[in-house]
Amino acid sequence: MSIPIPVNELSDWVDGISIPNSIRELSEWAQNGGQDTDLSSWLNLLDLESQAGLAKILKAPLIKNKSMARQILRSWVGRQLLDELSDLVRLDDDRSGKRVFNTLESLLESQPQVTTIDLLEALPGKNIYLDLDAFLQAANRWRNELKSQQKLVFDIGRLPSKPLKPKSLQKVVEVYKEPFSIQKALEVDHREDPLKLEIWRPDIASPQRSSWIVFMPGWGGTPDHFRWLARRLSRKGWPVVLLEHPGSDAKAVQELLEGRRLAPGAEVLPDRLADLFSVIEAKKQGDLEVSAEKLVLMGHSLGALTAFLASGATPEPDLEKRCRQALDALSLTNISQLLQCQMVDVQLQPVQRLPQLEAIVAINSFGSLLWPTIESVNNISPVFLMGGTYDLITPALTEQLGLLLSTSPNLLSRILLIEGASHFSPIRVEGQAKNASGDDLLQLGEAFVGVRPLMVQGLLGTQIIRFLENFELGKALDVGINQKKDGLTFHLLDRSIVDSLLKN
Repeated sequence: MSIPIPVNELSDWVDGISIPNSIRELSEWAQNGGQDTDLSSWLNLLDLESQAGLAKILKAPLIKNKSMARQILRSWVGRQLLDELSDLVRLDDDRSGKRVFNTLESLLESQPQVTTIDLLEALPGKNIYLDLDAFLQAANRWRNELKSQQKLVFDIGRLPSKPLKPKSLQKVVEVYKEPFSIQKALEVDHREDPLKLEIWRPDIASPQRSSWIVFMPGWGGTPDHFRWLARRLSRKGWPVVLLEHPGSDAKAVQELLEGRRLAPGAEVLPDRLADLFSVIEAKKQGDLEVSAEKLVLMGHSLGALTAFLASGATPEPDLEKRCRQALDALSLTNISQLLQCQMVDVQLQPVQRLPQLEAIVAINSFGSLLWPTIESVNNISPVFLMGGTYDLITPALTEQLGLLLSTSPNLLSRILLIEGASHFSPIRVEGQAKNASGDDLLQLGEAFVGVRPLMVQGLLGTQIIRFLENFELGKALDVGINQKKDGLTFHLLDRSIVDSLLKN
């Protein structure tokens, strides 16, 4: 089998020539630089950083979990990834990617994981056209995006810093009983089974608050993951309702891992919104025994996006055009862009502004393609955003910082940026508190979860409570750069600082 490689993709001074090379030569080059062949001669002309990036992509596993992979490949997200892959690897004259997909499925029958080299060696056909230039561009984009996030931390570190105002030295003794929660099944028209709710009620000795909170987990999330936050908030007097969204919860992830369902995506948003509005209506009708009248919407990732959509925000026009450009770029560090692009095919009902909505607390949120321009969200309520510098799902630089500028200016709005926190740091999983491994589906290890997840959760909970308490008093949180707590470095930023960072 040979690989015709268009040299003009790698060099501008030789045009229109193809060099036939064996898959074996490409594999040997990826492993150890290869022997003295035409292919290695050409590839070794690249700078060392590009060589390393290309070799890493060729050797990296495309597929690790075959049961889950089959369902992902058949989903909307999988089809987009295959479309991009078919631009990098073309078999004879097939540009549809179908033969690549069939080869992937066949490989998954016989081996636990599949690398790019495995795929190339197994592809049936006379010729494979491998766009090495596109592979290099993908590697360089990934490296540049990571460098941009590192530069963000550097730029923030250079800002003049001052310590946050210390709390009053007057000793305050807080005597609260442990808050209690109840489970409730809510009958809803849009689902066959009742919607499961977990309601956290403050103790009578807690402060009386004017707002109640609805919390929505992200994709694959359950109330278990955020019970720690509901408990803290209820201790401080806020009633909290934790939602579980069937079809995009932990059960859906389990079925995906077992190969029994497709990967859920943006198509779950209409049902998620219906879940939320059913809860609000139940409260209005007196079917939920929750005190307070004003509402705070709170969510993680997809739950945060649901909160913005529920507030009346709608995607800006030309989303499909923006998505074509984003998908052509094949971003490897912002998976949320795939979900945002799927919203092109999702029909959302018009949402009226919630008159009782007081604020939005959005953890690891996203929306760079939905609301790319300043003040395009058109919200009235203040927002509190949280992002982490290790987040590769919804990178802080391209998602949370930009999202703050997309909201309407509000002196109370803030973003909390925690160094070393990832997309999964706010999620508390089984065994985490005891430093044990646990058996939660999202027990992913420090490399994916980030550093000190319990410390991140503690800091996040404290800052959310400070934001809500200050909001009740009509006061803004003090801006703080390079703050330290429990071994973490964090930054509380306002709109003006974010604007200057993104212009830098």
